[in-house]
Amino acid sequence: MKVVVAHNQYSSAAPSGENVIVDAEIAQLRAAGVEVVPFLRSSDEIGSLPLAQKALLPVAPIWAPAAQRALAELIRAERPDLLHLHNPYPLISPWIVRTAHAHGLPVLQTVHNYRQVCAPGLYFRDGHICHDCRGRAFALPAIQHSCYRGSKAQSAIMATSLAVHRRTWRSVDHYLALTGGIAEHLRDYGIPDDRITIKPNAIADPGPVAPIGSGLLFASRLSAEKGLALLLDAWSRHPVGSLGVLRVASDGPLRPVVEAAAAARSDVVYLGPQDQAGVRAAMRESAVVVAASTWDDVLPTVIIEALANGRPVLGTKLGGIPYLIGDAGWTVAPTVDELAAALPVAVAGAAGLTNAARARYEANFTPDVLVKRLLDVYSNLVNRGHREGDQSVNGYRSGPWATPQP
Repeated sequence: MKVVVAHNQYSSAAPSGENVIVDAEIAQLRAAGVEVVPFLRSSDEIGSLPLAQKALLPVAPIWAPAAQRALAELIRAERPDLLHLHNPYPLISPWIVRTAHAHGLPVLQTVHNYRQVCAPGLYFRDGHICHDCRGRAFALPAIQHSCYRGSKAQSAIMATSLAVHRRTWRSVDHYLALTGGIAEHLRDYGIPDDRITIKPNAIADPGPVAPIGSGLLFASRLSAEKGLALLLDAWSRHPVGSLGVLRVASDGPLRPVVEAAAAARSDVVYLGPQDQAGVRAAMRESAVVVAASTWDDVLPTVIIEALANGRPVLGTKLGGIPYLIGDAGWTVAPTVDELAAALPVAVAGAAGLTNAARARYEANFTPDVLVKRLLDVYSNLVNRGHREGDQSVNGYRSGPWATPQP
């Protein structure tokens, strides 16, 4: 089977777990014998684009003509079986779905966020969960609040793209929802159940579980929605050293906040930004991993990494966090009082949940389990395409999904 995997990589200035997950999934598919043809663009390319393409950047989320031409050429050259889309913004555009369909290719999308409805994709603004654009034909609140990159102009472009591509998204042949929460988001958007499969991300097995460490680890991006301030407030309710050490291994706009906390308390240690090996080392030194998100966090990869390393997780009851933790940790409301009360419980109970954490990883989040699920979806899509595609467009099968190009 030959699959085009399309993804607009996020800027390296704002490291994204989604980039890592897509790269890992490509490697996992190749190891399973799938011929993967990457169709990748990076937001880092924007500064070096030719002037003609830069002039079209404002409309790129809507159409991105250069990407459509490149994809059409790739399809003609490679003759793939299907297109698997991840993030299309800003250099690929959702129009890639229409381009693939015009060439008779079924399209599968992995949904990593809420971008079909919400301009920034988070359902979060000004420090709180926000659903103001849900159910609207046009996301006017996104413009009013400058939700996309803090710009009314860019928010207007994204709101226009969401309106233009409502029909595009509803034409996608099948969706992969990372959790039940994303599946519900898609159903609310009008996607029927029979076009949704729940498939979380897989991470490679890190090897034998190390003996339990001590203290806690926070290894999420240092941004408001990830709950750093909530965690530090809860931590401050306890005497210095009473819970061991709180390690923070990441980077982001709230870095000065954690640096100040580390300067004020000897039991807060800021490790700075870490690569995968660094995070894993910090995790093995710790007893509990904390996921304190204050938004409907879709699928924090750090939780899966914690489970794989036999570390239970203390998380908030938002988004996909309860689904990921299962019986391998604790979930609380995203309040200072509840999190503060749970911290000593987690420290005391960590050793008793290491086996449960590892077992949950092995049953649900290994590449063997999840790549098989993905291959089943691929096969069903391709086989359905062969059954339904009794005509051709430029030599490719076409079925009810085929739509004309502009």
